[in-house]
Amino acid sequence: MSSTDEAATNAPDPDQPWTLIIGGDRPAGGAGTYDVINPATEAVVGRAPEATTDQAADAAAAAAEAFESWSRTTPELRYELLNRAAELIDSHAAELVPLVQAETGATMRVTKSMQVPQAAARFRRYAEGAKESPVTPLRPQSVPSTALAPGGVISAIANRAPVGVVTAISSYNFPVVNMAGKVAPALAMGNTVIMKPAPQDPLGVIRMAELLVEAGFPPGVVNCVVSQDVAPSEVLTTDENVDMVSFTGSTAVGQRIGEVSGARMKRLLLELGGKGACIVLDDADLKAAIGGISSVWGFHSGQICTSPTRVIAQRGIYDQLVAGLTKTAAYMPVGDPLERGTVVGPVISAAHRARVEGYIEAGRAEGATIAVGGERPDMERGFYVAPTLLADATNQMTPVREEIFGPVVAVVPVDDAEEAIAVANDSDFGLYSYVFTSDSAVALDMAKRLRSGNVGLNTLQRNHEAPFGGFKQSGVGRDGGSYGLHAYSELQSIVWSS
Repeated sequence: MSSTDEAATNAPDPDQPWTLIIGGDRPAGGAGTYDVINPATEAVVGRAPEATTDQAADAAAAAAEAFESWSRTTPELRYELLNRAAELIDSHAAELVPLVQAETGATMRVTKSMQVPQAAARFRRYAEGAKESPVTPLRPQSVPSTALAPGGVISAIANRAPVGVVTAISSYNFPVVNMAGKVAPALAMGNTVIMKPAPQDPLGVIRMAELLVEAGFPPGVVNCVVSQDVAPSEVLTTDENVDMVSFTGSTAVGQRIGEVSGARMKRLLLELGGKGACIVLDDADLKAAIGGISSVWGFHSGQICTSPTRVIAQRGIYDQLVAGLTKTAAYMPVGDPLERGTVVGPVISAAHRARVEGYIEAGRAEGATIAVGGERPDMERGFYVAPTLLADATNQMTPVREEIFGPVVAVVPVDDAEEAIAVANDSDFGLYSYVFTSDSAVALDMAKRLRSGNVGLNTLQRNHEAPFGGFKQSGVGRDGGSYGLHAYSELQSIVWSS
């Protein structure tokens, strides 16, 4: 069966009713519904429930009420439920894949390999995480008597305790995977959660929340609130019952969350924008560099925060690099995401397409050369942007400095490694950077000097056990692997006299 036939067979019903999840209830959206649009066809995928501010507050209250008992459950029970959730996600893949594909516009290959199965993988990883000891023994200390207490040998442990109620706000590019990466470690640590998916594609997240309830998580432990209005989201970041906000998305929204949540001393985990610098030196394996950059240039239509969209190339290989990337664009066909040969599907919305196209035009106006792309693909419907390469760019151009979140790469020439580092660090962002050079010692030294939370050396692969997060305006905090458990916990010191 082809991807097109498979999607048609299991296509989501646009008239299927969708509800919120608040405590043990499944209420309709108090403010009605809104249409979720397929970015490739512009058809309605479904009608999402629109929550009110009162419903958002009810979800926070339900999560707070459930926290006391849930936080005291055994690691074995949390392990069992998280694994059960993973099994349910896997067993419902035939339903989830077409749903997530339709609302995100991702190619079927990306949806089948990364959008859905990786969500299940994250629940399995944090099922194991539930059994990781939260206690770190500390060295006993001999202390003298003071006016406060008698002396003696004082022992201590550092204990990771659950934060409490966590509002998890996910991004639209990988809705279920991103949400799973927040909810799974939060639940493993004994927190309760309120899931708030991105308004563009919330249906897969709602379905995942339903499967968590089916897995056996008690009422109030998992809640799901959906809204395209800002007001319910602000309730979920300011309500007195919420202890932590975990958000993935734009820097502008993250700054607003930091403003309103920080004023109330909420714990924050913010994974924000990126403008990935990819340094390519003269001695680099050019084939590997071009292959690496190209692999994520059109991946999910460039809607990925770790993409190396700002290539910083030493002049000795600059022309070859630009020529190689230009040639590679021919192997990234734009088209229907259900077709097997499609590499680049649509971006999420008409508004975002206009935004991406605005950046391309800004680059042209500011003096960049459009080496390839730059024109809207000839598609009857859908929000498509062709892979575009901006050559002869400078680090001061608007599309080089600001996050585009589309299939647009700019190449900036530099004279040497020192200038490359200076250019890379001359950015408001610092999420993920890359270095391509045949000298491993130089690569490691450059990595340490880059103001970036993550650095790939001659590879664009990731180690998912490594801490993930950004410097500067790319965010606050780290998750990933066991660091994800740390992110959703408070560190508590417990001392006693031996």
